[in-house]
Amino acid sequence: MNNKTTLSGLSYDKFNATVEGKTTRLYALTNANGCELTICNYGARIISLLVPDRNGNMIDVVTGHDSMETILTTGDTYFGVICGRYANRIARGRFELDGVVYDQLAINNGPNNLHGGIKGFNERVWEAEQIDNQTLALRYTSADGEEGFPGNLSVTVTYRLNEENSVDITYKATTDKATVVNLTNHAFFNLSGVGETTVDDHILTIKASHYLPTDETAIPYGELAPVAGTPMAFDTPHTIGERINEPFEQLIFGHGYDHCYALDKGDKVYALAAECISPRTGIALEVFTTEPGIQLYTANWLDGKNIGKHGKYYNARTSFCLETQHYPDSPNKPQYPTTVLRPGEKFESRTTFKFTIK
Repeated sequence: MNNKTTLSGLSYDKFNATVEGKTTRLYALTNANGCELTICNYGARIISLLVPDRNGNMIDVVTGHDSMETILTTGDTYFGVICGRYANRIARGRFELDGVVYDQLAINNGPNNLHGGIKGFNERVWEAEQIDNQTLALRYTSADGEEGFPGNLSVTVTYRLNEENSVDITYKATTDKATVVNLTNHAFFNLSGVGETTVDDHILTIKASHYLPTDETAIPYGELAPVAGTPMAFDTPHTIGERINEPFEQLIFGHGYDHCYALDKGDKVYALAAECISPRTGIALEVFTTEPGIQLYTANWLDGKNIGKHGKYYNARTSFCLETQHYPDSPNKPQYPTTVLRPGEKFESRTTFKFTIK
């Protein structure tokens, strides 16, 4: 692949590196419509995603880096990565399981554990197998005690770029000891194109009548709260920026949206969770998932200092995340859907990002 580039203009060579004795590479998936999904096996991360706009132009709709050098030297901001062993937060870096207290989780986000710790799945080199032009499987085994979590956890994440211009992500995991698991992809989207100045004009709908209010450290209090009558309501369409600066306690705590919504799925296992549209390009993103929750994050903490693809810098609120997942701090909240995985059980989850034109 010497000197070859992807459709999005990325150099394969710039992703060839050795990290802790393991080789990193860039992989490209394409479909018959000219769409392209590129993935690096460092963090199993999405690097770029080309989809057509209303005029047939191919637009890169995810933030990311354009080399392993920038990934390793500018500070990882979770662009497009797989988060684990536990995505989102665990309060005070501790939980109890089967009478055993696990209190050695890293405190890496205020007083809490975030996205698996200091060196979560986002900073691991995954084994990659390109099954065909549209499918990539990535595997990682997290050792017993890694980042303080119990059990040897074997994880497989498969990306598939379908002919319907959708990205299907399947997650599977097994363990040899009772543990907790919460996996998600942390893609940052801008449906007007990477590097555009804002997503405030994006029109968002989330299929949820309730969300999880949090304390000032982003840990849920416990009970669900109705979105009705609050700026947290996206059960009907609103632009992202319409109410984001209102003096509402939850928005003040998060410096914008950084909240998990409890999805209204009824008896459906796999269902539509959210839809977002850019009025500038007409690109619409629909998110389908088997997960019970979805975290809306409006990139409130990006500061424009980290260089991204093609020399662009990413500022706050120039992208958004819709992270399908179980609820934050579930290991300490027995009333939430369980995140416990035991020997002999299989963790399976599926999320789809589907792109159309509105």
